[in-house]
Amino acid sequence: MSFLETIKTWFSEHAYISDVLTIIGMLLLGYIAYLITSRYVLRIFKKIAKKTKTKFDDAIIESRTLNRLAYIVPILVIYNLSFLFPEIGQIIIRLCHVLLVWIFIITIAALLTGLNKYYETLAIAKERPIKGYMEISKIIIYVLGSIFMIGLLTGQSPWVLMSGIGALTAVTMLIFRDTILSFVAGIQITSYGLVHVGDWISMPQYGADGDVIDIALHTVKIQNWDKTITMIPTHKLTQDSFKNWQGMTQSGGRRIKRAVYIDVNSIKFCDDEMINRFKKIQLITDYVDRKKEELKKYNLENNIDESVLVNGRRMTNIGTFRAYIEAFIKNHPKVNHNLTSMVRQLPPDPDGLPIEIYVFTNDIVWQNYEAIQADIFDHILAIVPEFGLRIFQNPSGKDFSRIIEK
Repeated sequence: MSFLETIKTWFSEHAYISDVLTIIGMLLLGYIAYLITSRYVLRIFKKIAKKTKTKFDDAIIESRTLNRLAYIVPILVIYNLSFLFPEIGQIIIRLCHVLLVWIFIITIAALLTGLNKYYETLAIAKERPIKGYMEISKIIIYVLGSIFMIGLLTGQSPWVLMSGIGALTAVTMLIFRDTILSFVAGIQITSYGLVHVGDWISMPQYGADGDVIDIALHTVKIQNWDKTITMIPTHKLTQDSFKNWQGMTQSGGRRIKRAVYIDVNSIKFCDDEMINRFKKIQLITDYVDRKKEELKKYNLENNIDESVLVNGRRMTNIGTFRAYIEAFIKNHPKVNHNLTSMVRQLPPDPDGLPIEIYVFTNDIVWQNYEAIQADIFDHILAIVPEFGLRIFQNPSGKDFSRIIEK
């Protein structure tokens, strides 16, 4: 007996080994087809995408959508070679169908990811993010795809399986409660423009105070000013209150609303010496002259006896001080004069008489804003004694020690 006849006889007696070798060869052929597709064919598409001006194809490449499609090639190879196994051919075909559905699912999911990446490069993305919609679409695709896969494995119609889901609606609502709430909240956030990527928001109840860096289906990611990250459930933005500082950014001004407290015991009418001294202050020279003339005219027209201090109208050091602050703010180069600007007197309280400065800076950068605010109040606090006034301050240990020494 020749060598070839011996091998043929041996394989006929051990048929299962022949089947194993055929399976190995089939899998090896599918793997080779995958390598050719992924390493050479896809490389051509990637080169073409890099040469185009549009960023859409770049986003699709980065999302690995084409890499997912490459898995179809080995599946088709195995599907077309299933006739080599008459006994299990139908099982192989069914498994190939299931795998093709799975590849379709992950390909669509990757495509949605790529579309979202491309959309984020557009200017409208900050105003109308679609990441939440993409994520809910992926969930729907995975659910429907899983039903079709189960139907293919069991031989049942997918539509029959889907009709049975109606009985599990209550359970499904319970399981996906947060997802449903977040999806509805995402629609509200997008429709009403409540929050956008890049907005500065603060939610003290969640320890969040910083910029929004991502809006997803389930969470909104906020980078706080101390560089920590806070994750807030999306639906909480429609359930709880939060402050969005975007309006400040768009207006081009950031508000200063702070008061200095004047000791009421230092408030008094102005005498001639004080008026002459105030006239030398350039910012209020015109004010002093105008006010002095106004009061003199009023007292003359009403026959006021000015020998008595309480009669008629007189200038006060607190009123002149307030006029000086108004002039100082009006001439300050860092104040936004297109927005509300005023100096007002609030009701006296145990800490004295509050003189509140309510203005907007023309620089909204935090560090610059704090510097501008400090500069304004440095000057105001230092200028108070020039008007014969005192800043109210609770007694300190040094004050008590002076009393004891006396």
